Amino acid sequence: MNIQLKTQGVAAARPLAGKVSLVTGSTSGIGLGIARALAEAGSAVVLNGLGVAAEIARTKDQLAADFGVEVSYSAADMTSPEAIAEMIAATVASHGRLDILVNNAGIQHVAPLEQFPVEKWDAILSINLSSAFHTTRLALPAMRQNRFGRIINIASAHGLVGSPFKAAYVAAKHGIVGLTKVAALETAEDGITCNAICPGYVYTPLVEAQIDSQAKAHGISREKVIHDVLLAQQPNKHFASVEELGALTVFLASDAAASITGTALPVDGGWTAH
Repeated sequence: MNIQLKTQGVAAARPLAGKVSLVTGSTSGIGLGIARALAEAGSAVVLNGLGVAAEIARTKDQLAADFGVEVSYSAADMTSPEAIAEMIAATVASHGRLDILVNNAGIQHVAPLEQFPVEKWDAILSINLSSAFHTTRLALPAMRQNRFGRIINIASAHGLVGSPFKAAYVAAKHGIVGLTKVAALETAEDGITCNAICPGYVYTPLVEAQIDSQAKAHGISREKVIHDVLLAQQPNKHFASVEELGALTVFLASDAAASITGTALPVDGGWTAH
């Protein structure tokens, strides 16, 4: 009796034990927070993204040491379909499976439509949207073979509403929400789910730097930047945390979310409730 209770407790604490996760754009920020949550839940993790090689190696080793799971890294360029194909193939070859795909890689540029650089439009669409198409189409055969898969697309509140000066980003994130629905419909009978998480502002080192730069540029306090500029659209006036996004990702990847598919889940403090 005591042994059985202990086993159930361990399973509950590590609901993704035995699973393999790939998180794009996961060497820092939101992606790294999600990768950490997946590792804590027991999943082996493949990291992907940019950064200094020594820092990425330290991150990889730290995750493995903290949670006792296998952690590897792919430097695949998310603008290259060939590199993405190699990353997916290497993951399946190494682990024999790919259970959880988190499409998080993304970049941003802000400019009026008539001044928006064409090369920035192309890059944002390529990294923020096309890369998710390529990872998804290439991951599906392994997921179908095991009759289990969780595809989790990190979209944005901008996948549900628009803002000025963010043409490419808004277009790409709306596209991710649409891609999510199509993938969910096509895999509904195969033990695979596909959902989008739509965060508002999330507190990361990049956002922290933005607070300071905005405060200096406008000659206002940090608190005013946060309340009146960055979180102007978020009714709760509170940044989401990477831990919140990680916890939601783990839930969507678990058996408990088997009937949740094709959804766009806002984590935006009420922004899209307007």
